Amino acid sequence: MSNFKNREEGFEKKFAHDEELRFKATARRNKLLGLWAAEKMGLEGEAADAYAMEVIKADFKEAGDEDVFEKVRGDFDAKGIEQSAHQIRRTMSELMQAAMDQLRDEG
Repeated sequence: MSNFKNREEGFEKKFAHDEELRFKATARRNKLLGLWAAEKMGLEGEAADAYAMEVIKADFKEAGDEDVFEKVRGDFDAKGIEQSAHQIRRTMSELMQAAMDQLRDEG
């Protein structure tokens, strides 16, 4: 019975670790996305960093990635930046992989 209990605790720890990693990766992806979008809009330095923080905060409006997408899409539209929905979503996907890679490299 103790083997079963140990195994169960191991799965619970792995699940908690994976969820923490996913949260950190998503936040990092959103920051990277915000910096990417800021560059497209001509923002630099503190303005770019502030915009990246806005993108991170946008993720807390609802579950999933749609709130982040809508933030960037709306800001691009307001500034007249030509980026298709596909391009934004593809960049989000690529940056999620980059964020995961960065977190793994950090240890």
